[in-house]
Parts: sequence; C-alpha cells; structure tokens
Amino acid sequence: MQSANFVLPYINQPGTFTLSDYKGKIIILTFWVSWCPDCSTDLPKKEQIYRSMNDNNIEMVTINVTERERSHTDAENYTAKFLSQPTLKDNGREVYDFFQCEGVPTTVIINQHGEIVRTFGEKDTIMEIIEAIGAIL
Repeated sequence: MQSANFVLPYINQPGTFTLSDYKGKIIILTFWVSWCPDCSTDLPKKEQIYRSMNDNNIEMVTINVTERERSHTDAENYTAKFLSQPTLKDNGREVYDFFQCEGVPTTVIINQHGEIVRTFGEKDTIMEIIEAIGAIL
C-alpha cells in the first residue's frame, strides 16, 4: 500500500515535517499518547534505538494523536521529558486514521519507495519491529 504524504508540525522543534521529503529512506512512525501505559514502555525503547542509531537510511518519527490526549500540554511535557527524536502533532486523528491505527502505540514501517511495509500494534515487541526493519534494509 502506498503511503500518503502528510505535513505535520513538530512538538519539539520549529517547523513542519513533510513525509515526501524522506522518500528513499525507511521511515519508522510511532503513534502515541502521553497517558498510555504501553506507550510508556514502548517509547523509551525506541528512544534508545534512536539515540544509538547511526544509519542515514532510516528516519524515526513519533506522532502524538492529539485528539486522544487529555490536553495539549500533556503531549508537550511528555515530549520534553522523554523524547529527542522528531515528534509531531497529528491534526486530531487525521494521520492516525489514514494509517488505520486501532490503538496506541502503533508503529508503521514505510520502505524507501514510500510503501507501507508493516504495521505493529501494542502487543508486538521491539524485536519484531527491528527484525522487520532488518528485512528491508
């Protein structure tokens, strides 16, 4: 399935992220909300990978599902405290719904050609995600 292009504002830096600017790279998108216990387990693992990763062919991005947050400051505070990777604000649930997410965290892997390769839900492990990335590298 071809991924749609989207443009979303960053939470943790000025400006916007445009998905099509990263064509040619593997994109790892993680959808999350600050109150979610599974997200609080998943995101620190992804943050550790992001901080140790030295691969220019992979872009890791998290997207806060703003419509599912209690308040916009919750997402901003969580991001400031825990995330250094690029973190975006969804337009309500627009991008979350486009990727047919059913819960959080949801991780979507997009290959170098802009195709959605795999989607992982809250029950999938970080090792399964890493293996899927390795299979397309």
